[in-house]
Amino acid sequence: MKKIFIFLILTIQLMAVVVHKPVLTLNKDSSIATINIDRIDLGLSGFIVQKISKSHTTILKNAVVIDFDEEKKIATLKLTKFTEGVNSALPTGDWSVKIGDMAILGIGYSRALLIAPEEDIYYRISKNIKVQWLHPDIFTAILSLNGHPTPLKEDFDDMVKSSSIGIIFIYINQKLYTIDAKSFVILNISDAPLKQKKIMLPFYSRVKEIEANWWGEGSDKINNYESYYLKLLKKYNSKNENLEIKDEK
Repeated sequence: MKKIFIFLILTIQLMAVVVHKPVLTLNKDSSIATINIDRIDLGLSGFIVQKISKSHTTILKNAVVIDFDEEKKIATLKLTKFTEGVNSALPTGDWSVKIGDMAILGIGYSRALLIAPEEDIYYRISKNIKVQWLHPDIFTAILSLNGHPTPLKEDFDDMVKSSSIGIIFIYINQKLYTIDAKSFVILNISDAPLKQKKIMLPFYSRVKEIEANWWGEGSDKINNYESYYLKLLKKYNSKNENLEIKDEK
């Protein structure tokens, strides 16, 4: 067991290194950019920032790694509109992404949420991974606000915007899935054979009941913890041929 947790800690430490690389190329509509880097994981997310003065920079776009050419050492980034932290009271500028602007990836990976089926597993994992944890009670508050006893991808998105976490861990059937919180792409799968005594739905938290909408997606309760979260991960990782995710009946 000790070796398992040592491996998990080393994995997080490796991912905690924030990438700073200048934009190498840019397509016409500024939706695709490239950077030069020796190694990078698909799904790694972050921002494109531009220096607007000697002491100030501004975030221009969200960025996610969608491809990596190992021979050329070139990573391709998909750029989308940045909406987090936008405040109408703050000044804005007519800035667009340019070659030489900085891609900052992996930022926020020191803050994480853990989805676990029970309290004992939650505490055994959270005590052995050295990050700043967002307690699952906060996520259940978001679910109650949205009326979703079943967590949807948009619920995770709302949590990311409000809490600025970078990583989501989901424990499923003796494996720990490490997920980029923005892209929802699986970055790592670690064996974690912990003894599971019971299952709390939709996951471990101290909140006993989540307010539900009358109807609509997410308003029903989860029936099977393993099956639901595996299907949710498969939905956003279907093109990753290296993943071996099997449905739990």
